[in-house]
Amino acid sequence: MSESPNVMTNEERVAYVQSKRKQTQLRDTMLALIGVMFFFLVWEAVVLTGLVDSKKLCSVLEVFKLFIVKFSDPNPDGALLLVNVWSSLLIALSGFGLAIVIGVPLGWLMGWYKGFDAFMRPIFEIIRPIPPVSWIPLSIVWMGIGLKAKSFIVFFAAFVPCLINSYTGIRQTKEVLKNVGITFGASNFTVFWKVGIPSSLTMAFAGIKVAIGNAWATLVAAEMLAASSGLGYMILMGRSYGRVDLVILGIVVIGLLGVVISALISKCEDFFMGWKRL
Repeated sequence: MSESPNVMTNEERVAYVQSKRKQTQLRDTMLALIGVMFFFLVWEAVVLTGLVDSKKLCSVLEVFKLFIVKFSDPNPDGALLLVNVWSSLLIALSGFGLAIVIGVPLGWLMGWYKGFDAFMRPIFEIIRPIPPVSWIPLSIVWMGIGLKAKSFIVFFAAFVPCLINSYTGIRQTKEVLKNVGITFGASNFTVFWKVGIPSSLTMAFAGIKVAIGNAWATLVAAEMLAASSGLGYMILMGRSYGRVDLVILGIVVIGLLGVVISALISKCEDFFMGWKRL
């Protein structure tokens, strides 16, 4: 292989780029792991040196021990860890998924068709500033404290960023791209489908990533007020029983689930936007 990328063949250039990309990914992964380990070491040092009262912050090892124990012991909150995780995941992903299915296409349609935008905007502007947690009392009255009620609350938390970002993304479609499509005889819907939507995907996925954070935050608030299982409920029970380790375990598990879901969203983004690297 030639030393200079400028004189490489196409196959060699692709291999060179892939090799550099893998090296960058490996470096970033190592730095991320080092950062996490450093955080845990600082945390453990703070507890062991007594800088923070053990009643306010437990050690990393205590949280890890509780993590292992909660797979087989439902105490003190009354549910195994996997039951709490499944309960929260089911609610979060059902509300989040519904927000994507409704919010993203609605944002595209509002951003592309001015008449539809004029029709829907007043309704959206009324809903947008309402805090998602303010729907909790009504959802309990309408649907009780089950899956539907909490999914309804999560839906509102995730719906707004999904709609706003897809709306903004498609509004930023370059006029020159629209004009090229029209010049070649494409209908307005064809330009919308083949030009507008692809060009808006970066913003749309950014909104989806924001939405998953909102969904988890709202879910925990909903479970703290009305639930019999779930990670938010586990955190609430930890506070009630003075179990700092249980509270921190719930927070850590939520964070880990958020990382996994965000990574899956990034993989979907790479899949749908692979054409940008061509």
